[in-house]
Amino acid sequence: MSQMKLIEDRAELHCEVIGDPIPEIQWWFIEGEEPDEIITQLFEGARDDRVRINATYVHHSTSTLFLTDLTFNDTGIYECRASNDPDRNDLRTPPKVKWIRTQANVLVFEHSTIMTEPVVVNNQSSATLSCNLTSPSSEIKGHYWTRNGKIIDASKSTKQDPYTEYQIEKIDYHFAGIYACVFQTEPQVNATIEVKAAPHVVAYKHSEYGNENDRAVLVCVAHGYPLPTDWSWYKVPEDGTPKVPIINGTDEKYELKSTPNKTTLFIERLEMNGDMGNYQCHGISDVGSANDQIQLRVRSRLAALWPFLGIVAEVIILVTVIFIYEKRRKPDEIADDDDSGSAPLKSNSATNHKDKNVRQRNSN
Repeated sequence: MSQMKLIEDRAELHCEVIGDPIPEIQWWFIEGEEPDEIITQLFEGARDDRVRINATYVHHSTSTLFLTDLTFNDTGIYECRASNDPDRNDLRTPPKVKWIRTQANVLVFEHSTIMTEPVVVNNQSSATLSCNLTSPSSEIKGHYWTRNGKIIDASKSTKQDPYTEYQIEKIDYHFAGIYACVFQTEPQVNATIEVKAAPHVVAYKHSEYGNENDRAVLVCVAHGYPLPTDWSWYKVPEDGTPKVPIINGTDEKYELKSTPNKTTLFIERLEMNGDMGNYQCHGISDVGSANDQIQLRVRSRLAALWPFLGIVAEVIILVTVIFIYEKRRKPDEIADDDDSGSAPLKSNSATNHKDKNVRQRNSN
């Protein structure tokens, strides 16, 4: 398969061979035309270490040729040769089986010129991005725009026009980023435009809780382009006095860890009086700054004990009420048992009396 590439791009050719015994694969480069063509074998590290060859010989043969940092001199025919003849590499013995071969062309072109307008959008409310392609390497089959590497579906077009534009109606951290216009030529060409806006900083949680003598972790994240290059933290007093900057590593009390999109403040050995309050994270980028605030509440170590004591007290009261109820209920149950025991006595008396009368009548 032929490939069309741009200068400083990379090319990859793959070859697969089936045979028994497993064949050997070699790569060769052919430049020029007969009878003046020049054929050279390629090996790992050739062309100033720009050639890489990866081969496997399991069940069948596979080999991949990698070409990096392409130049005009890399244009030509690349040939994959394969043979399993035992004498294939013996120059004194003609091989019984010829090398089988397949070829692919690699064409290296110079980058086309794309004029962009503007080059950079810096902290504006809206913008119109445009690209104009001059001297394309092949026919234009269409074009589209991307933002941070993702295709903007609404921008896709099949027009063969070398000019394209994209409108951004409102620029904020949602729409800031690296935009690219892509022209569908062979090979594809593109140009980028940076759209910058002030960063958006937000606390991961606006309210955090910690126990006395424990460790607190406060986190802020940033969105937009470009992301903050500098982060700082402050303690904000409630009496309106100026905020106090927090220095990393102060008395092993504070530790700051920051990346462009995230900053974390660790507070060791929390104190109810000294550490409770509001903390502010502040991020600064090339085009602006933003901040957000977190309220830290510190609880006493005994705070977790009070709910347990409350449950114990409820259980004690409930058991006491049940005990008193059962204690007062027992005399009534005894009285009921006495009443039920007197009834059979009356019944037996009446029965004996009846039996006595019956015996008297029989005697007469």
